[in-house]
Amino acid sequence: MSHFYGVLKGSRGEVTRCGAKSSGLSTTAASWSGAIRTEVYYDKDLDCNMFRVYETTWQGAGKNRLVAEGKLGA
Repeated sequence: MSHFYGVLKGSRGEVTRCGAKSSGLSTTAASWSGAIRTEVYYDKDLDCNMFRVYETTWQGAGKNRLVAEGKLGA
């Protein structure tokens, strides 16, 4: 069983991806104006699942900055 689970839905239907505690799961959703990247991961020092959300560039457009981070389920 996977530790993390991701779902992506677009014009071609829905797909899923799995991530382990050791790998985490990262997603990117983009437009011509920039992109958003999300990461979920296990922090072994805190013994909990964490997340980060970034605004990021795509094809030279947009900017790079951390939007949010925290503990999942907090």
